[in-house]
Amino acid sequence: MTLEPNHHRQLQQEIALLKQDHRELDLAIVALDSRVHNNQLEVKRLKKQKLRLKDAIARLESSLIPDLHA
Repeated sequence: MTLEPNHHRQLQQEIALLKQDHRELDLAIVALDSRVHNNQLEVKRLKKQKLRLKDAIARLESSLIPDLHA
């Protein structure tokens, strides 16, 4: 199944936004971890959110790969 150019472009834009969110979460986690009295519960929550974003990015990127069995 091939994607229409418009749909392909939309997926790429969505991936770019998710990657940006992923980087921002990474920076937030580093900032929280660097504090002497950090909130480990908040760090854990952010890490889980970051993992969900990574999974979403992987799913979208795999949908961009053409199906070779077509």
